[in-house]
Amino acid sequence: TSTIRSIASITKLMTVMVVLDSNQSLTETIPKKLYNRKLTRETLIELAIVKSDNTAAKMLCEYYPGGIKSCIQAMNEKAKYLNMDTSVFTDPTGLFASNTSTAEDLVKLVMAASKYPIIVNASGKNSVRLETTKKKFLEFHNTNSLVKHGHHFFVSKTGWITKSGGCIVMMMDTIHGVRTIILLGSKNTKTRIPEAHLLSTMYLK
Repeated sequence: TSTIRSIASITKLMTVMVVLDSNQSLTETIPKKLYNRKLTRETLIELAIVKSDNTAAKMLCEYYPGGIKSCIQAMNEKAKYLNMDTSVFTDPTGLFASNTSTAEDLVKLVMAASKYPIIVNASGKNSVRLETTKKKFLEFHNTNSLVKHGHHFFVSKTGWITKSGGCIVMMMDTIHGVRTIILLGSKNTKTRIPEAHLLSTMYLK
């Protein structure tokens, strides 16, 4: 639990938290386009959590007060505030292998993320839909396919880069109460969900 590992897109939970901490308007439309559309900050947050969209996460930091450098600084300051003493953040997406943490620290991250209603709401969404033209939509499904099975998730975030392997963090309601699962270093994106499901069944019986 104290082994330092790359955490890939689990990073996005910290990105979203510091953006929410900045109290910027969630309904503000960001000037830069994504999927050929100008989107609100709230939609970018949903895309970052549900789809694990790298561009959305980067845009959130680009339009953070002071830009990406200030955003990353805030992420590391937030980690210190949460006593995530072994965690380091170097980019907002998790694509950099230098975004590292431990299972112990990630429990603290998940606990903190569960205090943000927008993160809880996004974590439980099966998909995000963007209207492209009248009656036509782009639909992006949650990277955690367990969400669609009806369990109540407070926090859910997947990740994968070569250095990290498949990983997932989730806080969910079970018959034994709220439980947090941290899975790091799975072989790939196909193995992380079955392994996480196996862990979760310990609490769902």
